[in-house]
Amino acid sequence: MNAGNGADWAPLLERLAERRAAARAMGGAEKLARYRATGRLDARSRVAGLLDPESFVELGPLTGNPAIPADAFVAGSGTIDGRPIMVGAEDFTVAGGSIGTAAASKRARAAQLALRNRVPLVMMLEGAGHRATNALERNRPAPNDLQAMADLSGLVPTVAIVTGPSAGHGALAAPLSDFVIMVGGHGALFTAGPPLVAASTGEQIDKQTLGGPQVAIDTSGVAHNLAESDDAALALARRYLSYFPSSAWQRPPWVGPDGGNHDVGERALPELLDLIPVNQKRPYDMRVMLAAVADAGTVTEIQPTYGTSIITALARIGGHAVAVVANQPTVTAGAVTVAAADKAAAFLQLAGAFHLPVVFLADNPGVMAGSASEKAGILKASARMFAAQHRLRTPKFHVTVRKAFGFGSSVMGANPYDNQTMTLAFPAVTLGGIPADVGGRTAKEDDDTRRALVENEASGPWALAQTLFYDDVIDPRELRNILIRGLDGTVRDSTVEPVAHPGYLR
Repeated sequence: MNAGNGADWAPLLERLAERRAAARAMGGAEKLARYRATGRLDARSRVAGLLDPESFVELGPLTGNPAIPADAFVAGSGTIDGRPIMVGAEDFTVAGGSIGTAAASKRARAAQLALRNRVPLVMMLEGAGHRATNALERNRPAPNDLQAMADLSGLVPTVAIVTGPSAGHGALAAPLSDFVIMVGGHGALFTAGPPLVAASTGEQIDKQTLGGPQVAIDTSGVAHNLAESDDAALALARRYLSYFPSSAWQRPPWVGPDGGNHDVGERALPELLDLIPVNQKRPYDMRVMLAAVADAGTVTEIQPTYGTSIITALARIGGHAVAVVANQPTVTAGAVTVAAADKAAAFLQLAGAFHLPVVFLADNPGVMAGSASEKAGILKASARMFAAQHRLRTPKFHVTVRKAFGFGSSVMGANPYDNQTMTLAFPAVTLGGIPADVGGRTAKEDDDTRRALVENEASGPWALAQTLFYDDVIDPRELRNILIRGLDGTVRDSTVEPVAHPGYLR
């Protein structure tokens, strides 16, 4: 047996160490110092901050031209709370975070591995899109990362964190992701940045006005939630993923005291009697009700500033991860608007794909009426929301809190025989196809008939309970306990087959 070969290896290992060090150098000390001086984390620090300590295994660190470290894209695998994920981060300190041909392959590879290994994918976006010099290279056609990301829809959870301006091809990773977090003051999303906009249309506009949070989160809904810093965005991404299984082949994890959730037991909710007015014309904050029903500190609202007449939130009830869709009576009395319906429909598709039980808390006067709502497409939007809730095959709980009229009750999962696990009502509910007095006058009914309609509307849930429209009429103080018992009684197998659907886009 030959011995003493170590000397032959020494120059090769030295060269490898040099190449690895160069790949980790990012934009160099000067650029990194300027970047960090703005209060932001660099790409590698973001990856480290997202993952469990010492869990990162890099993918393709030596790809591309050695003069462009890691080809401006840091990618690999790691764990969050011990569960594996794939991650990729555009490095703005290298070539403006632009996507070179090697980085494009790495992006596609990361997405493909996420699906192959059935683990979530987190993408951090801050770049100029495709690198202009790509046009000078000749490469054979190959699958790109957008194709790979589209294949992940409904099969593994995906998150995009927009840490800076993101344009073109790179920005498209956001609408292809389930959850998009934008860092305030820096994050922006657009198909083309201000220079290209000025060149093509003559419009002079800055990055934040073009695609910052006010546009992407509050107006278009392309992004979901705002974070005040890189650290806050990373913490929100970790929290978001904690509600979900690693893939659609698993059920969401139950989190009890051993996992840090010490509020998993039953308890009465006397505060709901003080919070919720019996008079349906008086508003109250549904967020307060949801916080009371859920395990302490476990509510995470999704898109809190978009479509605000409906609340979409992730929470835990009795340790179970649940998706909550709730009307917000402080906003247009809880009426379902186009934006609210679109938000809720996408959220319901997501919940259904990953087997999260859904809790509906209904308190609305119906879908939004009026010419502006009709022009915006309320019929189409509310029909989409209705279809999304109807297709749910996860445990489904409906609670009529106070009022539910017309299609507003249907989109909130109130119709009988619509695959509900449990359908409940509080004693003070008011129900009807449309408000009785208006309906009677519209139909030109006589006074006696109109009076009977109004009296029937005000009679509460008792007649419907007699027909088993509702499984039960309950004391509001018992809502949490009843939901916990219902959730405990649902299927608890850890593995499951994905929902049969062709994928979804928000």
